[in-house]
Amino acid sequence: MTARINPSILSADFVNMEAALATIATADSVHVDVMDNHFVPNLTFGLQMVGRIQDVSPVPLDVHLMIDDPDRWAPEYAATGAAGVTFHAEAAADAVELARELRARGARAGISLKPGTHIETIVDDLAEFDLVLVMTVEPGFGGQSFMPEVMPKLRSLAHIRERRGLAFDLQVDGGISTDTIGIAAAAGADVFVAGSAVFGGDDPAARIAELRRLADDARAEESRSAGRLAE
Repeated sequence: MTARINPSILSADFVNMEAALATIATADSVHVDVMDNHFVPNLTFGLQMVGRIQDVSPVPLDVHLMIDDPDRWAPEYAATGAAGVTFHAEAAADAVELARELRARGARAGISLKPGTHIETIVDDLAEFDLVLVMTVEPGFGGQSFMPEVMPKLRSLAHIRERRGLAFDLQVDGGISTDTIGIAAAAGADVFVAGSAVFGGDDPAARIAELRRLADDARAEESRSAGRLAE
């Protein structure tokens, strides 16, 4: 499957949001970071704003909740019509029950891990999730540097997925650029959140295409290398 690129509107023009969304019509989804100034030290969008983005976006919404009490609020974001809602393992009281509730509301259920959170937190319940988001920066702000030290976690999740025959997507978020997307793709990522790497130039569509190509090339080379090792 071709790599999926989900631009983060943290890097978009908030005053001209509808126009910014129109420039990423070739993306797979738009990544909407909801922050509450409690779980992370930043404040972004609330439920009403996400609903309005849903109304005007040319692509589906990939909502990432960096908030306290997602058990209470995540289903409300699913009810906006968002294609997917991801919550943090560190904040949820009952991740499995919440994932099931999100599906019941019509959204794909994702779970996210901070860089320092071990996969053992969720490894027994991976079949319950449609997406696992591995943060490649500390959540809270855009524009941070990619953390390559998180790649072993990503590779472990990719190996578990293959070994168990699971179908969840592996998403990375943080510091994704033309220099780093290949690293994450080779480690097993399928879905890539990119902010300034998409919105930081005059032609977001061209940047989306380039990122997708680089990820696909890295995944193909990783597959060829694995095949050679198996011979």
